[in-house]
Amino acid sequence: MKSGNIVLILHAHLPYVRHPEYEEFLEERWLFEAMTETYIPLLRMFKRLERDNVNFRLTMSITPPLMEMLNSKDLMEKFKRHMNKLMELAQKEVERTKYENSKKHKMAQYYLEDFTEILEVFESYGENLLEGFKEYMDKGKIDVLTCNATHGYLPLMEIHPYSVKAQIKVGIDTYKRYMGKNPRGIWLAECAYYPGLDKILADYGLEYFFVDSHGFWYADERPKCDVYRPVMTSNGVFVFARDPESSEQVWSADVGYPGDGRYREFYRDIGFDREYDYIKPYIDKSGVRVNTGIKYHKITSKGTPLSDKELYDIDEALEAVKEHAKDFLSKKESQAKNLNTLFGGVEPVIVAPFDAELFGHWWYEGIFFLEEFFRKAAKSRHLRVATAGEIVDRLDTVQIVTPAASSWGANGYNEVWLNGKTDWIYPHQHELEEKMREVAKGINESDEIQVRLAKQMLRELLLLQSSDWAFIITTGTSVNYAVNRIKVHVKRFLELYKMFKTKNVDENKLRYYEWVDSIFKDVDYKVYAS
Repeated sequence: MKSGNIVLILHAHLPYVRHPEYEEFLEERWLFEAMTETYIPLLRMFKRLERDNVNFRLTMSITPPLMEMLNSKDLMEKFKRHMNKLMELAQKEVERTKYENSKKHKMAQYYLEDFTEILEVFESYGENLLEGFKEYMDKGKIDVLTCNATHGYLPLMEIHPYSVKAQIKVGIDTYKRYMGKNPRGIWLAECAYYPGLDKILADYGLEYFFVDSHGFWYADERPKCDVYRPVMTSNGVFVFARDPESSEQVWSADVGYPGDGRYREFYRDIGFDREYDYIKPYIDKSGVRVNTGIKYHKITSKGTPLSDKELYDIDEALEAVKEHAKDFLSKKESQAKNLNTLFGGVEPVIVAPFDAELFGHWWYEGIFFLEEFFRKAAKSRHLRVATAGEIVDRLDTVQIVTPAASSWGANGYNEVWLNGKTDWIYPHQHELEEKMREVAKGINESDEIQVRLAKQMLRELLLLQSSDWAFIITTGTSVNYAVNRIKVHVKRFLELYKMFKTKNVDENKLRYYEWVDSIFKDVDYKVYAS
């Protein structure tokens, strides 16, 4: 008899960034870095745990844009070229560091071996990582959730329920295409919920979703077990809430594990440290310096200037991983026992969700931390690691509650996506949603060109709706790119809409848009007519 359960959730998402019109494109590196440092290391972790008969469970969302990118042949070809250049650079570093420093030389050799293995794993899955995640889903080790189509921020679409339905349906259709079955659960983009959304989820057969802590705290009725047991909405959908304590223990800037001085420093990379002529072939073609993933320095101590960082040692960092995994398990066991007592013997469910890319990419040792935690937790007498689906299947009694409107963004509601920097986006978005509905209701389904126009208009609209653009603008990273993406998708939609209305179709332009924005091959425009 365990004291309680923990559900670890990794939300794997990137915006749809694919530019087949360019040989290389700077923002496509977002995907390549996540594949190299997070997604492939996760698959390697699964394989090691399976080899050692460690019983592990992980809940993971893989969003539709990410699924589409991982299935894009041209992007995967670019990834292979990227990896071959990385291995070439690592080989140069192995030679160069022989005469520089023994610690650097050790890490250069480590990186060369690591990059080589990463490419081998990629190729072992037929150059499609989704096959790897599907394998472990089919084995019952991971619970793969869907997400709404392009990670659109649904509370700001509530005005047009057909837009919300389209985001949900296209997300489900994409999941079925790649995972071979219907999803049971959904990770709503940005964990953003508004009352009534659960009815749409129920209509599409989804069984459970997740909200942030205050979604329960300010619900119509406070759940008896706080955020530590799922509830059910009046529409029969289960809801899990985030445990704030777990988030703080892992990611707090003050006390979180990734800030330990022995861990790798993210912001010190040879892409910026090496002389320009040497590093030029391995950075962006424009000459902009970028991270290569080869880093020789550790965090050292809080407040240490980048220039004064000490040299990193992977073995020293792995010792820190063991300490932190042991500490995290101890804290979760203690939390589970205390909650069990508080709830009179009812098993708590501790929900710990994180962005997947925080592990491996931002916190290099994060995947090793997860692995060590799974190894230790498998022997725990008090804590059961479970998937969200397993928890739902075991529930015998459940409280019926309507969660409050909420998100996991800063301050908990909509302001990250709707503020003085981003409010200009939504009048355009809503206008296009109304035009899309007009087209979907007025289409002649026997007219092949009209159907193609409608499908491409919906692709442009879905890409415009991505929450990532507003997030990037608010946080001030890659702002020009985000603004340009919004404007491009509005422009392309309106051009296609004009073709539809005037019946004066530029087939060359239509074909180009179908090629360059080819997300969701069989997208169902009819959802906008319902």
